[in-house]
Amino acid sequence: MASSAASSIAVERSADGRVTPHGGSLVDLMFKGSEQEKQAIVSACSTSIDMSDRNACDVEVLCVGGFSPLSGFMNEDEYTSVVENMHLKSGLLFGLPIVMDTSREDINVGDKVLLTYQGDNIAVMEVESKYVPDKAKEALNCYGTSSIEHPGVLMISTERGKYYMGGKVTGLALPKRVFPCATPAEVRATLPPNADVVAFQCRNPIHRAHYELFTRALDAENVKDECVCLVHPTCGPTQGDDIPGIVRYQTYEVLAKEVNNPKIRWAYLPYSMHMAGPREAIQHMIIRKNYGCSHFIIGRDMAGSKSSISGEDFYGAYDAQDLAKAKSGELGMDTVPSLNIVYTEEKGYVTADVAEKEGLDVMKLSGTKFRKMLRSGEDIPEWFAFKSVIQVLRDAA
Repeated sequence: MASSAASSIAVERSADGRVTPHGGSLVDLMFKGSEQEKQAIVSACSTSIDMSDRNACDVEVLCVGGFSPLSGFMNEDEYTSVVENMHLKSGLLFGLPIVMDTSREDINVGDKVLLTYQGDNIAVMEVESKYVPDKAKEALNCYGTSSIEHPGVLMISTERGKYYMGGKVTGLALPKRVFPCATPAEVRATLPPNADVVAFQCRNPIHRAHYELFTRALDAENVKDECVCLVHPTCGPTQGDDIPGIVRYQTYEVLAKEVNNPKIRWAYLPYSMHMAGPREAIQHMIIRKNYGCSHFIIGRDMAGSKSSISGEDFYGAYDAQDLAKAKSGELGMDTVPSLNIVYTEEKGYVTADVAEKEGLDVMKLSGTKFRKMLRSGEDIPEWFAFKSVIQVLRDAA
């Protein structure tokens, strides 16, 4: 079991008092010229690729600097370095490879490719390399297994094309989304300088236990009194049975209004989950550091997944916490272990160890039971979920 003791990591800050981005500066790949110059760039492209939802998320996060210090998709040597060593060639920590895939034979090194999404021109990629990746090694090293029972392995095996391509990316426009995704620069501008910013990552609606968890994180021993929490859910495609991004976004919006807590900030990330457990925890930390966060809440079995056949977990409950803590000094970003919060009849929400020590009556409601109650219209206990969130979920059913 992972230790809950707080660490203390030196967090480097820029001149404006905010956390220094990964690699030292925030990358901005968006084209700044005139419309005429932009059209000339588009006209110089020899072909185009209509991106998948996942590709479009990667391009957007690349262009706005969420993947700083990357300035494009990884060439083979960079890809291999991340797969084998979890580091860029420069020596910087990096969790997962960022690649553009294709099965097309007619795209060659030197080509300029227009990247489109849902009919819009999003970016131009200069193809510097095209290679056949070792997907088996990528799966084993990044996901801990080469079995297609894992959703991430299934994705790289069946969704991605035969080739990966690397090269510089120039952003033309951000994808049009039904929920707003503030850029790292925009989020940073809203954060108080010289304050600790604790990031909370999620991909599902927030219930009361989650709220208790991230608000209590602000009182952790290694978090300064002047602090805020950035709730930063991923709203890109995840697993097939997950709640759609637009519905999740609506639950967050109504909850932000309901709690009206000035210590809690809200923003949305157009990121496609890989369910890569420990490696993805590192990836999330790097992204949130680029968005201005100094601390990251590591949950139990974060970004974990189960076998589609046996139902067995691919990762240990504390694997992500252990790797994040081990790499936090190198990354220059502190971790806040996720507390095990339970609801008790006598004292409301307390930590599980307090409930056990004091012999309190713990109330439980399984996810399966919750979904059944949601579908049938039964009253859901207020200790479990916020009324505003329940209403959004029922309206979307």
